[in-house]
Amino acid sequence: MDTIMIIGGIAGIILIIIVGFAGFLYGKRKVEKQFESITVYSKKIINEAHRQAKTIKKEAMLRAKDTIYQLKNELDREAKEKNELLIAQESRLVHKEESLDKKINQVESREGLILKREKNINKIEEDLQLKNEEYNKIIAEQRVQLEKVAGISSEEAKKLLVISMESEAKHDAAKLIRKIENEARETSKKKAQEIIALAVKRYAGDYISENTVSVVDLPSEEMKGRIIGREGRNIRAIEAATGINLIVDDTPEAVILSGFNPVRREVARVSLLRLIEDGRIHPARIEEIVKKVEKEIDASIKEAGEQATFDVGVHGIDPEIVKLIGRLKYRSSYAQNVLAHSREVAFICGVMASELGVNVKKAKRAGLLHDIGKAVDHEIEGPHAIIGADLARKYHEPADIVHAIQAHHEDIPPDTILAVLVQAADTLSGARPGARREMIESYIKRLEELEKIAMSFTGVSKSFAIQAGREIRIMVEGDQVDDDQSAIICKDIASKIEKELTYPGQIKVTVIRETRSVEYAK
Repeated sequence: MDTIMIIGGIAGIILIIIVGFAGFLYGKRKVEKQFESITVYSKKIINEAHRQAKTIKKEAMLRAKDTIYQLKNELDREAKEKNELLIAQESRLVHKEESLDKKINQVESREGLILKREKNINKIEEDLQLKNEEYNKIIAEQRVQLEKVAGISSEEAKKLLVISMESEAKHDAAKLIRKIENEARETSKKKAQEIIALAVKRYAGDYISENTVSVVDLPSEEMKGRIIGREGRNIRAIEAATGINLIVDDTPEAVILSGFNPVRREVARVSLLRLIEDGRIHPARIEEIVKKVEKEIDASIKEAGEQATFDVGVHGIDPEIVKLIGRLKYRSSYAQNVLAHSREVAFICGVMASELGVNVKKAKRAGLLHDIGKAVDHEIEGPHAIIGADLARKYHEPADIVHAIQAHHEDIPPDTILAVLVQAADTLSGARPGARREMIESYIKRLEELEKIAMSFTGVSKSFAIQAGREIRIMVEGDQVDDDQSAIICKDIASKIEKELTYPGQIKVTVIRETRSVEYAK
């Protein structure tokens, strides 16, 4: 059994070996076939590669030949261009050499001419020098002969000539100065008109009518008796407390308060109104009411001054001057309220200063303060301009402001632009239509005095006051007064009006002279 198994195992091994060998032979045969096919494919690839290599070589040779041909053509073209350029440059150089040769020849010929001219010029200069010497001798001889004939020396003749030329120069200068003055006058007049027109256009303030008397309306005629009191004690108490005169006359249901101090008059007016409302009118009550009203009026004055400085835009003013400004609220001039007038002057000053390039704030300050003297002119003697300047100086206002206040009515000559501006603005504010009112009697009297002054001169035939007394036209006899005398009469009348009359603004004087010839045809 074991032997059989061994034999069977050996037989299996031999079988496996035989099968493996057979497989090996089969694989070898297969590999050989594959090798043969690979060898054939390789040969095909090699042959194709040789064929393609030949083709590529041919193409490369063709491209190389083409490139070489193109490079050769390009080199030939560049060489041709360079050759042409060289030929052109060579031709230009040849032309330049020819032109240079020509120029050299011209320069050489010019040098020759210049040398000839220099010789001629030297000869001419020598001749001129000789002739100059001869002329000098002749002039000297002629000068001696002229001095003998004229009887004066050359120095004296020079002086006469200088005097003559100086006279002519002065005459020409006078003409030029007159021309410049006329042009400047026309220009300045035009500019001044523009500034004044603009100033009036920008500010046209209202005016407030004030008088030297105040009227207090009464509820009934019986109130007059209560105001007078027993044996007149109430009216005496009111007058003693306020310093104002009470006029109780036949005017129905009214009492008149009269006094030059506007603040006291206002205190008396308000106090009387309070007493009438209260009904208790006796000396003790009168004194109590008057004291209260005085405090209220003082506060009102201070407030009015502060408001005016605020409206105008002026700051840093001493409190005492502010009070003086407020007092102007109760002061009037030709029925024009002085505080309103001062504010108006300040605004006009500011407008004109801005047009002229002057300090606007300083101009407004001077305009507002120009009439502060009127706040106390009933207490201090002298012109209000001088009083106002003293007050401004006392409270440390700048020197130019003090000068402008002092000079605004020509009490002293104005020396600064600021003073002239204040003077002009003051005139504008007072002279504009509706600014001031006068009593009809004084108005008519002034017109009559104007015409009377004009008629007092010899040769005047008629005189007419026109334009509300702001102009007077005077007719003179043509056979008695000539043109030059007309101008003298005009100036004399204006001077006499200035000396003898008081008036707001200015008065224009016009003298008219005419000659008439009359004949009758028969």
